[in-house]
Amino acid sequence: MYGTSQTPGDSERTAFRKAEKIYKLDKTSTTTKKPRKNQVKQEEDLSQVVDFKSILETYKQTGETPPGISKLQSDFSLPVFCLEDHPGFYFIPGALSVEEQCHWIKESLVNFPQPPNRTNHNAIHGPLHDLFFAAQTQKVLIDAGTSNDDGSSMLTSNTEELDVKRWKSHEESVHKSSGDPCKVITASSLLRKLRWSTLGLQFDWSKRNYNVSLPHNKIPETLCQLAKRMASPAMPMGEEFQPEAAIVNYFGSGDMLGGHLDDMEADWSKPIVSISLGCKAIFLLGGKSREDLPIAMFLRSGDIVLMAGQARECFHGVPRIFADREHAEITSLALQFSNQDDHCFLEYIRTSRININIRQVY
Repeated sequence: MYGTSQTPGDSERTAFRKAEKIYKLDKTSTTTKKPRKNQVKQEEDLSQVVDFKSILETYKQTGETPPGISKLQSDFSLPVFCLEDHPGFYFIPGALSVEEQCHWIKESLVNFPQPPNRTNHNAIHGPLHDLFFAAQTQKVLIDAGTSNDDGSSMLTSNTEELDVKRWKSHEESVHKSSGDPCKVITASSLLRKLRWSTLGLQFDWSKRNYNVSLPHNKIPETLCQLAKRMASPAMPMGEEFQPEAAIVNYFGSGDMLGGHLDDMEADWSKPIVSISLGCKAIFLLGGKSREDLPIAMFLRSGDIVLMAGQARECFHGVPRIFADREHAEITSLALQFSNQDDHCFLEYIRTSRININIRQVY
């Protein structure tokens, strides 16, 4: 779901793919080559991207919203905006305080990837305990044919995963692997390649459904309560959201999430609660066909999006992460993470985005 897929010619692209091409990161602009003399840097045109932060500021001053966008009339404690052409889509700008954002960034990096929760690393490396702290202490993973002290292989198969402590210091890894065809992988590289982790009921990416037989940790109660509270504007009258699963997506500079549908849950009248953390991004919301022209909007740290009902049938994706210091808009996070103990979290989030999306499965 991440990265660049095949690139057909413009005549073959759908409207959604054309929009992705417009907004995705132009990697040629990130090269270190100096511009030629008298060359003027071309400014990117983001004028058509909907900015709910600006809309909220204008609404507070004038009580007005742009054409096609309305404020939900409800008893909810925060302003909620709707797109009139996309029933079931709700945008809550700045829903989380900076303190809350920092808390969930820490949880997403330290606790959410912990076994038995699964990550994209399971298929190759098996369960990895304490990945974030292993990266901070410059640990390495010895893989590809290495054995543990009890003689069991540190390689894992798809049918049997060894739940063992597998991090070694650099010195230990050199001693251990001397003369052996071992593959030594740094924890920091594995952290940067972390792309998803799953909470609650585990999603089976190969079969695209939930596998209730897989061991898992329950979604933390504090996250459940947050999701229930934030989901209320999109819930049917008299019903309460029941968080049963969550997928945490990790984006680095240059990453994208292609257009897709979230259609594996039983009842689409219940919303997906999507929490944005870290660097600013562009979100595309299309229609029921990839040929429908999508709407582009900014997602900032602390924003929450709800998609329920008809909006669940709409293609959506994230073509762009703003990981450069000028446009990432993480100054408030940087100030909150400024003490020495939190420096490792700041270093990660400077160039990354985290998305927590919580679902009611049944």
